Amino acid sequence: MENQKSTSSKQVMLNYGLILGVVSIILSVAIYAMGKIYDQGFGVMAASFVIMAVITFMGLKNFKEGNNNLLSLGEALKIGLGIALIGAVISVIYNQIFINFIEPDFMENMMKVGQEKMLEQNPNMTDEQLEMAIGMQEKMSSPLIGAAMGIVGSLFFGFIISLIEGLILKRTEED
Repeated sequence: MENQKSTSSKQVMLNYGLILGVVSIILSVAIYAMGKIYDQGFGVMAASFVIMAVITFMGLKNFKEGNNNLLSLGEALKIGLGIALIGAVISVIYNQIFINFIEPDFMENMMKVGQEKMLEQNPNMTDEQLEMAIGMQEKMSSPLIGAAMGIVGSLFFGFIISLIEGLILKRTEED
């Protein structure tokens, strides 16, 4: 068998990162269409995680099959993080379009929902505590911080997923 790499890791990252980004946008549009944009529970987060895991697995498997059935843990981490980063950047771009053009009141409405939940969970909250919490919420709700948190979160979960899947799929010439 030839030892030449025939599948480029960059191409796999780009292709599967684009797929992840597009599927994430489709999920976001579906949530918006169902009117659940302000009430996203654990199910949406779990669905996003599963989608990322499946697409990353497909990318790693594609790379392995195109490279003499070889995949090191380092390659798996690099490819998985690349897929997560490209998917996250696409999602962040969509979210900025959504926040600025599709639903311009989104951040304000999310603040209201957050305040209502805060009061539900802590009915004995003083006015001072509520004002302090609202101030923190306002600082954390800027588009730039939201974008950064989205990318960092995606990279974190991308690392975990890539590590687990890399350990499962790993096969080197020494094996």
